[in-house]
Amino acid sequence: MKKYILMRTIRSIFSVFAVVTIAFIMVYTLVPRDRAFKNDPMITKLGGNPDGLLNYKLSVWEKLGYLDLQEQKNMCSAGYTDATEYNRCMVPNSYEIKTQAEKFILDGYIVGYYPKSGLAYATKDVPIFTRTLKWYSHLITIDTPWAITDSTNSNLERKIYLGTDLSGIPAIKCSGCKNQYLFYLDGSFPFIHSNLISFNMGLSYPDFNGIPVLNVISDEQGTYVSREVTFATGSTQNSPINEHKCAYKPTSSLDRLDKMKYVDNYADCGYYKKDPSMISLSFIIGIAALFLSYAIGLPLGIVMASNKGKMLDKVGLAFVTFMISIPSLAFIYFLRYANAMVLKLPDKFPTFGSSNILSYISPILILGILSISGLIIWVRRYMIDQSSSDYVKFARAKGLSQREIFLKHILRNAIIPIAQGLPAAIIATIGGAVMTETIFSSPGMGKMLPDAVNNFNNPMIIALTFIFTVLSIFSVFAGDILITFIDPRISLANKGGRK
Repeated sequence: MKKYILMRTIRSIFSVFAVVTIAFIMVYTLVPRDRAFKNDPMITKLGGNPDGLLNYKLSVWEKLGYLDLQEQKNMCSAGYTDATEYNRCMVPNSYEIKTQAEKFILDGYIVGYYPKSGLAYATKDVPIFTRTLKWYSHLITIDTPWAITDSTNSNLERKIYLGTDLSGIPAIKCSGCKNQYLFYLDGSFPFIHSNLISFNMGLSYPDFNGIPVLNVISDEQGTYVSREVTFATGSTQNSPINEHKCAYKPTSSLDRLDKMKYVDNYADCGYYKKDPSMISLSFIIGIAALFLSYAIGLPLGIVMASNKGKMLDKVGLAFVTFMISIPSLAFIYFLRYANAMVLKLPDKFPTFGSSNILSYISPILILGILSISGLIIWVRRYMIDQSSSDYVKFARAKGLSQREIFLKHILRNAIIPIAQGLPAAIIATIGGAVMTETIFSSPGMGKMLPDAVNNFNNPMIIALTFIFTVLSIFSVFAGDILITFIDPRISLANKGGRK
């Protein structure tokens, strides 16, 4: 078993690496880099400033990893240490800058000039495989007391220590780390949280311009929620600050307001917001819908199988056939309209918002009902298949009642393939439901991937591909492990699957 888990884990990691690498290469080689500016409002704003527009595009491409950009000041400082020579080099079209340009060209750069100022710049494309390896090398970051380099704060103490947050709750804190809190407690699941290990999947662009991809999908949404906070300086005020997300801010960037609240450099903080994150919202709706579908679908499938060919089975099959035949989009719109007219439920999620349970009822009902028909048909099929097995005939010959045979033998074996798919079904809820979230305008994960594709948000596409691939592969793995607990006769260590 241990060997199987080890080898399966290795294969899973390799599969994730292969899928994400292929996606990375396809996205960044087949999609023209100019498409990144499709919905960027800065392009229109800088339309009358050719130098600013060109510099903005080059800077964005550098930030996204397409190229290495060297401005004229960088080119001059690389070749001249003397102040007089450096100043001459900074003159457009001077002999010194031409000399530097030739050196950069020999080093593989392409030299260009801003149309208005005449200042030079040099760019070199970063090879796609170099970019891919760089993405993987920066994927996981471990925070340490030596993570911060700040020349303006030479007295920065570097240590990990036990302290308290502003509410007096114990926490493991750090000085010199990127994050002030390495481990902390709060009232939200899973209650113990950590900033020690973080994932870096790039910056979302052009959507959510400049915000890390994981922050986009995992941070709370909506309006700020303020509360009375007494800061370390003794200042008390209503603030939405989330101190557990405070990161290091360079001394040169600290302003007067920061110094009024903080006694150190950990002043770059997050904020509490009203609505749950995208991934949380999709998970809440998806888990509730999954519970509804299993609570109804499993018993119905079992009852239909035990009454095969009878009226109850025929009515159930008619329902399943109807649900399979009706287009999902038509069903969603119909049930949304019916719920709004009859039950007076909101037809849009933002009508009442995430704090009102009525906002969740229609999406949960729709997702749950849409899943019921498939679950019923599979449970019924598995149960009927098991009913004709030899061990069932033997049980009947021993004199066991139909009820005993059904509950103790048939159900136990028929439930195995259903249980195997349960982890995948649970994890799939994180991805959200595209149609339901779009129709109800609920800010979940479902719309993220299609929106990212439509807006050429390449970092988001790669990040979501990584997340969904990891969840999909390891959910199948978890399903295999689960069935060994349900039926001890199953052994994953043997080729045959049974001892």
